Amino acid sequence: MTPAIDAAQKAGIPFRVDEYEHSPATKSFGLDAAKKLGLSPDRVFKTLVVTDGKHLYVGVLPVSNQLNLKLMAKALGVKKIAMADKHQVAVSTGYVLGGVSPIGQKKSLPTIIDSSAHKMASIHVSAGRRGLEIELNVEDLQRLTNARFADLGLFLH
Repeated sequence: MTPAIDAAQKAGIPFRVDEYEHSPATKSFGLDAAKKLGLSPDRVFKTLVVTDGKHLYVGVLPVSNQLNLKLMAKALGVKKIAMADKHQVAVSTGYVLGGVSPIGQKKSLPTIIDSSAHKMASIHVSAGRRGLEIELNVEDLQRLTNARFADLGLFLH
C-alpha cells in the first residue's frame, strides 16, 4: 500500500493498480511504465513538481508530452516557474522522483492536469512507487487532488 492507494480507497472511488518491473537504468519513468504495461504514452500521465521560488505546484501531463513551463506558469497565474529540486519534491510530497503521485501527498499542492486528460475515460498515474501505477477516472483524479485543467505540454512523440 502507498498513500496514493490509501487515499483512493478512502475516497471510495473505483481504481485499478498495475505493477511492472521498473528499470533502474531508465531515463523516462513514465515511458518505461507505458511500454511495460502495453499502454499508449498518451494515457500514462507523469507528475511533475515545479516552483516559483516561494511555492511548489504539481503538473500532471501525458508522458508523451514535455511540460511547457510558460503554459504552466500562466495556468498558475505566476510570472515564472522552474522544476523543483528533487529533495524539495521528496520532503513535500513524501514520494521519490519516478514515483511521485498526484494523490496522497504529504502536503496537498495546487495541481493542474493537462486538458488532454478530458479525452480519456481513465488515465494512469504513479501510485506512489516506481513500478506501480494507478488507473482511475479523470474526474475522480480531479476531485482527489482539487485540480484545475489547462494546456500544459508540448507533444514529443
